[in-house]
Amino acid sequence: MDDALRDLLGAGKYLLVTSYRKNGTPVATPVWVVRDGDALGVWTVADSWKVKRIRARGDVLVGPCDIRGNPTGDQVPATAEICDPATTARYRRLIGRKYGLVGRLTLLGSRLRRGTSGTVGIRITL
Repeated sequence: MDDALRDLLGAGKYLLVTSYRKNGTPVATPVWVVRDGDALGVWTVADSWKVKRIRARGDVLVGPCDIRGNPTGDQVPATAEICDPATTARYRRLIGRKYGLVGRLTLLGSRLRRGTSGTVGIRITL
């Protein structure tokens, strides 16, 4: 079941990641997603609120969604962790490959604006 779910979520264009504020309020964010072996990988700005929330509390909910973050399926519990620079670089390559020209242009714009240390990967295990 987990492999089928990981395949489904990893093959989708967007993943809804719901992290939690200190007071327990859930905050859902749509992100691009790639499959990373037995986990899922996402890429985001290093100083974003979702990164701060995940650093404080790694339990999240994940599920498929559209570009606006509207759920298109059920969310399931998962664990998220911030990745090291090598894994983040691997996620960048996977995103560029999966999302084609739009993905590569987004990665280029991010690198020009923030540098390579301005973004981080997030590894999500179900």
